[in-house]
Amino acid sequence: MTDDYLIQKKPFYALFIFSLPMIVGNLFQQTYTMADSAIAGRFVGEHALAAIGASYSLTNIFICVAIGGGIGASVIISQYFGAKRYEKMKAAISTALFSFLVISILLGAAGLLLSRRIMIALNTPADTLDLAVEYLNIYFIGLPFLFMYNVLSSIFNALGKSRIPLAFLIFSSLFNIALDWIAVTELRMGIAGVAWATLIAQGISAFLSFLVLMLQLKKIGTPVGPRFVREELLPMTKIALPSILQQSTVSIGMMLVQSVVNGFGSEALAGFSAAMRVESMCVVPMGAVGNALSSYTAQNIGADKKDRVVSGYHVSNWMVVGYAVLICAALELFHGPIIELFLGENGTAAALDTGNRYLTFMGWFFCLIGFKMAVDGLLRGAGDMTMFTIANLVNLGIRVVLAMALAPRFGIAVVWYAVPIGWSVNWAISYAQYRTGKWRVPLSQGPCHFHCIHSLLF
Repeated sequence: MTDDYLIQKKPFYALFIFSLPMIVGNLFQQTYTMADSAIAGRFVGEHALAAIGASYSLTNIFICVAIGGGIGASVIISQYFGAKRYEKMKAAISTALFSFLVISILLGAAGLLLSRRIMIALNTPADTLDLAVEYLNIYFIGLPFLFMYNVLSSIFNALGKSRIPLAFLIFSSLFNIALDWIAVTELRMGIAGVAWATLIAQGISAFLSFLVLMLQLKKIGTPVGPRFVREELLPMTKIALPSILQQSTVSIGMMLVQSVVNGFGSEALAGFSAAMRVESMCVVPMGAVGNALSSYTAQNIGADKKDRVVSGYHVSNWMVVGYAVLICAALELFHGPIIELFLGENGTAAALDTGNRYLTFMGWFFCLIGFKMAVDGLLRGAGDMTMFTIANLVNLGIRVVLAMALAPRFGIAVVWYAVPIGWSVNWAISYAQYRTGKWRVPLSQGPCHFHCIHSLLF
């Protein structure tokens, strides 16, 4: 298969073939995060599972910063690749790698200094606080590896090489699970063993991914040099900031309502944490469709084939429907055994009830986040970011306000009742922007320059 199949093959074939490795790879990635929780819950204890859950929304924000930043870089790289401007493409790659390495080191240092304060501010239950901080501190040490791994994966996707990050994800996931088992059940390292297993697996994968990228770029001509090109950073930032916000919406919202969930006690938190791990896996195919459509849109706009973008968008929505039906059926039929996988047969009644109620409700609504991610992916790939950003801010606001205002009075279920409402409004705003057709304006001519995004966010 040629590297330009996103601009040559039929939309369904191109999007399915491109997104499938991302789905499989991200499922493996989610599998090892689920294994972290399951091993901790079964072999360390329910408090360890609650501690990982209390940390999850915060750690996921950093993952989303890495993914969103990588997507921002990949859009620019995809457009250069589609236009066959290979020298500019390589300058963008080297700038992205250098920039995100520096950012990850700074964020990791800040996380180490503030982890306990953040967990206290989130009203983490006292019986899980020390475990959560221990887990977080090891996580922040490995943050540069996580950033580089995710940015490198986005670069491979921008070049149409989505099978390469798939191979590394499979390796990293299986290696991580093996290390989890050894560290927790054999070495008795507790929750620290779970964190160190993830750090080691991601570190090795990041190093190997970098070596493979250098080999791939040699095939296109001269390899990437160690240089920082400021002119390439600005258009990346224009895409990356709203992309980070979009990728982080769920995680930021969950972090802000985490104090509400924590207020219901560690047992409810454990059940909620287990259900959130399952939700993260269910969202994987929807996110892959959106990210695939982003690269598809960017390459086709770079090749001046905008009509293919519309066809690709319609195809992506049908893909979302198919995935949503499968997810709904799986959750409604097997929610009980899934939750017990984390908590064991001896899990407390409150934890089991919370997890099962969450999954049986949410199973009916994953099509909404799929539709949202598809239209967001198109706008992001086209560089049409203003309404995209507003839509995700509104989504975030709805979830936080409803959960914080109503959950203390009406119960923890309000936390997940607010989720599909936020997704629906997000989709409606982004879809209205898509219908205006403004996304068809080339990125270099569009009205949404970097200072517009900067003023909007800050």
